[in-house]
Amino acid sequence: MATFVFLVVLLLFTPPSLHSQQLQTPNMNPLDLKALLSIKYSLTEISPTNSFFSTWNLTAPNPCSSFSGVTCFFNRVNILSLGTDSLPLAGSLPSSIASLTELTQLLLSPGIVTGSIPPELAQLTKLRVISLPNNRFTGIIPSAFSSLTNLHTLDLSHNQLAGSIPPGLTELPQLRILILASNSLTGFLPENVSSPLLHLDLKNNELTGPLPTSIPSSLRYLSLSQNRMWGPLTNGLESLSELEFLDLSMNQFTGLIPAQLFFRPTLSSLFLQRNNLSGGLPQRPKDGEPSIGSLLYGEGSIVDLSHNSISGELSTVFDGVESLFLNNNRLMGKVPEEYVKSVYSGSTRTLYLQHNYFTGIPLEEGTVMPDTASLCLSFNCMKPPATVMNCPANAGEELSRPAAQCSVFNNDDSG
Repeated sequence: MATFVFLVVLLLFTPPSLHSQQLQTPNMNPLDLKALLSIKYSLTEISPTNSFFSTWNLTAPNPCSSFSGVTCFFNRVNILSLGTDSLPLAGSLPSSIASLTELTQLLLSPGIVTGSIPPELAQLTKLRVISLPNNRFTGIIPSAFSSLTNLHTLDLSHNQLAGSIPPGLTELPQLRILILASNSLTGFLPENVSSPLLHLDLKNNELTGPLPTSIPSSLRYLSLSQNRMWGPLTNGLESLSELEFLDLSMNQFTGLIPAQLFFRPTLSSLFLQRNNLSGGLPQRPKDGEPSIGSLLYGEGSIVDLSHNSISGELSTVFDGVESLFLNNNRLMGKVPEEYVKSVYSGSTRTLYLQHNYFTGIPLEEGTVMPDTASLCLSFNCMKPPATVMNCPANAGEELSRPAAQCSVFNNDDSG
């Protein structure tokens, strides 16, 4: 209301000649200019010396070409990029932004913009990108966003949003990128995730419940880390044939890990640590045996299954992974020779096997481990304890498990 009153006063007390210069410029629609002025007076520069709005001069002859962050198509604003990394903004977004009816992209740089996200944004039916990350927005995600059928990217991450994810949001026909990470969102994920998503990031919220039964096979990046989700991992993950990055860590998922996840030719980052997963690891198919897919790991690859209840012997399925974390599980038996060769050749740089029940590892005495390698074997059932170690501080100082613990998991504890 204060902004509206200010604009009325501004128009009433500005000379007619200046009215013509400001609002009847051939380079910008007058309604768009009025909306931009409202936005300017709703936001504040944080920097005491520099100003993002210094170019938003009321006497500018051509706002479309002279206003920072404003791009026009013909005489209408179609891209609005507010603030920069070096010129962050505070204040709030006014509902008058809905007057920019030709807007296709709304971008806000990290700052301390507060208040709710205007639900009137849903009136901008041509919007393809809404990006408002790293600010201090509160309230809920407007359910009306589910009507933005042209929306391609929605990034509301690192704010203070609460409530649930609007069900229709994951059904938008053009949505490819949905980033709602680091808020305080609650409730289950929408049951129907039918948007053709490539990137879905919901980490660090308070989401609960199981994985949705419908997950788009187009996904390449999926992160649900640091939530309170539970249930099995069998709800559609097997069909994600394009997946490159999967992070379901720090939840309460249970049961077996789908074998198909270990045989994805595109997957190079797999994070399942700190859940309640159990069962054994699949075996790599031998020569001549039918394969359930190809396993492709290499430079930059990382697999973290630590802090679960994975049991049985360690197969060679992860041979060649650059960073492999299997610590704090219930793995037993001898470590396959393939892993030792990978460490010494430099293809595996981190191999954490501590806090398991391994009885031996084929290390050749006198062989020098590469300086770039980290191999941790502490607190296992090896006799004598393996002497080659480069462990993190949280691995503890004990080299071996008590014999009573080892006898429960291994019949052969001779090493």
